[in-house]
Amino acid sequence: MVKLTSLLLLAAVTSTLAADRRNFDGDWKFHLGDLPGSEQPAADDNAWRAVHLPHDWSIEGPYAATNASGTGFLPGGIGWYRKNFTIPESLRGSRIFIAFDGVYRDSDVWINGQLLGHRPYGYSSFEYDLTRALKFGDERNVIAVRVDHSTVADSRFYTGSGIYRHVWLVVAPPVHAAHWGVFVRTPIVTPERALVSIETEIVNQSDADSVVQVATSIHDNAGHEIGSVSTDAGKIAAGATRHVMQQVAVPNPKLWSLDSPSLYTAITRIGPDETRTPFGIRTIRFDANHGFFLNGQPLKLKGVCLHHDLGGLGAAFSEAALERRLKILKDLGVNAIRCSHNPMAPEEYDLCDRLGLLVMDEAFDEWTGGKHKWIQGWNAGQPGTRGYHEVFPEWSDRDLTDMVLRDRNHPSIVLWSIGNEIDYPGDPFGHPMGARYNPGMRDANELVPIARRLLSTVKLLDATRPVTQALADSLASNATGLSDVLDVAGYNYLEQHYPTDHRTYPDRIILGSENSHSAAAWRAVAENDYVAGQFLWTGIDYLGESVRYPDRGNAAGLLDLCAFRKPMSYYREALWSDKPMVYVAAHETASGRGPANRPGALAEHWNWPKTRATVPVDVYTNCPSAELFLNGKSLGAKPVADRLDPVLHWDVPNEPGILRAVGMRDSQELARFELGTAAGPHRLRLVADRSELAADGEDVANIEVDVLDAEGRRVYLTDTAIGVTVSGAGSLAAVDTGDLRDIAPVQSGHRKVYQGRALAIVRAGTGAGAITVRAAAAGLQTATINLAVK
Repeated sequence: MVKLTSLLLLAAVTSTLAADRRNFDGDWKFHLGDLPGSEQPAADDNAWRAVHLPHDWSIEGPYAATNASGTGFLPGGIGWYRKNFTIPESLRGSRIFIAFDGVYRDSDVWINGQLLGHRPYGYSSFEYDLTRALKFGDERNVIAVRVDHSTVADSRFYTGSGIYRHVWLVVAPPVHAAHWGVFVRTPIVTPERALVSIETEIVNQSDADSVVQVATSIHDNAGHEIGSVSTDAGKIAAGATRHVMQQVAVPNPKLWSLDSPSLYTAITRIGPDETRTPFGIRTIRFDANHGFFLNGQPLKLKGVCLHHDLGGLGAAFSEAALERRLKILKDLGVNAIRCSHNPMAPEEYDLCDRLGLLVMDEAFDEWTGGKHKWIQGWNAGQPGTRGYHEVFPEWSDRDLTDMVLRDRNHPSIVLWSIGNEIDYPGDPFGHPMGARYNPGMRDANELVPIARRLLSTVKLLDATRPVTQALADSLASNATGLSDVLDVAGYNYLEQHYPTDHRTYPDRIILGSENSHSAAAWRAVAENDYVAGQFLWTGIDYLGESVRYPDRGNAAGLLDLCAFRKPMSYYREALWSDKPMVYVAAHETASGRGPANRPGALAEHWNWPKTRATVPVDVYTNCPSAELFLNGKSLGAKPVADRLDPVLHWDVPNEPGILRAVGMRDSQELARFELGTAAGPHRLRLVADRSELAADGEDVANIEVDVLDAEGRRVYLTDTAIGVTVSGAGSLAAVDTGDLRDIAPVQSGHRKVYQGRALAIVRAGTGAGAITVRAAAAGLQTATINLAVK
């Protein structure tokens, strides 16, 4: 097996990858601004800033009203990255590649002054062959990357800027499996036996013909081999490729499911080349009358839409930060993620595979027409229209192909989406039979042949999953036939059309591809077997799509920008989770009874002004009934009459103390939740989601910073200014809150808490040791916490 002997780290990731794939994130230099000639090895980069990838320069700010509201009033620009490295002489004769998981956007890459290629789409993963331009031994090599995000208003939501995902160096023998060249399917699955089909694309990049043997073994989660096959691929000519099909039977397969996401690994060997492909054994089926089935069992998709930013980290990818977010969502009852509106980092699908979350993998937010990108504010002023549509005719097939090839082995993915709201009325397409049609709109009939082409591209690469599209104007798309092109018709905020379209198009599979948090939107799913599920807009607040300056983001999420739970997340838990729960929160206005999904309608505290005699309170529960207590005195029990309306109301005397909600069945307590009157701020508390980090320069710990009173209650109403410092074997990556109007720089370590808390994100260094995190605020007891880096 080929090994690198230079100081490169082996990455522990689970995507399809060769065994000699090395993390290449360290020791880069960065310059913000255009410096022509920086691709040349002799260019002077001594004054450039050292960075460890992934890196997003936009999140470093500053915010400005002159930037685009669509991308959160943060800047774009042009940036350069350079890295010096050596390749040992022992690797001469190998093929060496560089792989980028994502660069936003319009990237050009050079090796030793030679241009490798250009990639406009900021969400595609791509690879270049470095071999012929490399120097071996002690001679240095210089990789240079120019990133052009000078058109900052190129999106309706935050994108980030730079090499914001991982970079890899891949070493392979001349004859090897192609990039994303192993495809694993399970065409036959029974309780007694699963047939695993492995298709391998072999590349001969040597100068001579080669006789090739392909050996594949299947291993279970414990690493035990449970089946194997060896195939003589024959002679492959120099420069040629060949596809080899193999099959292995797996007895008594452990099916991948939401509750038990069992994974297998196919290990494919071609001489010294080895490729490991994790996969799951499961069946999926969509039915026009009965919705979605996983492993033969009906299952409603209880999904959320997610953008790719990670709050205070911006677009810079962190597996640990994302894992925390996904776990919180799954714990409250979410079982599916929609990738809005672009391919995500490869590790996101790995996490969904491991956690047991279904995925809609989405390719594009626009095709040939440019959507409105708001600059001054949401639906305000003159919008921009620059964006991906400018390169769509040339690049869409390539970008879609790369998404499917990269992601098709993930059992979590159950749908491919070829677009989001491409048919949005007037932005820019329209049809006389559709909504809000005006003459002068682009003809929506243009979309049908494009959809057919994109769907064919997907099916050529993977026929095991249906293809969908999130439709915004079903009336127009029904008239043009766009809806009928799709395997599954996605409806965005169009629940009112479910019954009519189900009757008119009885063979159509209907899915809520984007929906509000309202009870009515879920009832339309829960009470109709033919609706496969829904995806809420959104699971988590996100940067961009800002209403007005200084708003930096959008508050549509169940969780806030730091992934702290909002009251509406408990409402969703009451609807979606089977684990007994109860929650109580108070209405901020005396009238109360505002919609549960409105941000700010409910507050999770019991500190109300004395001018309010009573406080309207909502209790959410999935228990048969709930009882409310104020300072130990019962205010009565109430039954939940309708499982799809799990909200109970009380008007509670405004009396300081403890307000307790208890969820019950047959007078037995199943769950409880308390609000307590907090005194003034007294001390800080730090709570980390993990105590050990990997010494890889990338791993992070998410640390909640709470302002507490003397009794240990969070002081919800304080906006105390805090400072966070980090010493030892790590650094502070960001301090952020859920306050979307706070535009203080997240890297400074200083911030006002919001609702009594903040989030500090601490990044490990590359050496083992200890990290000490300290939080301080004027007049309060400080807090410290120690983390180990190993």
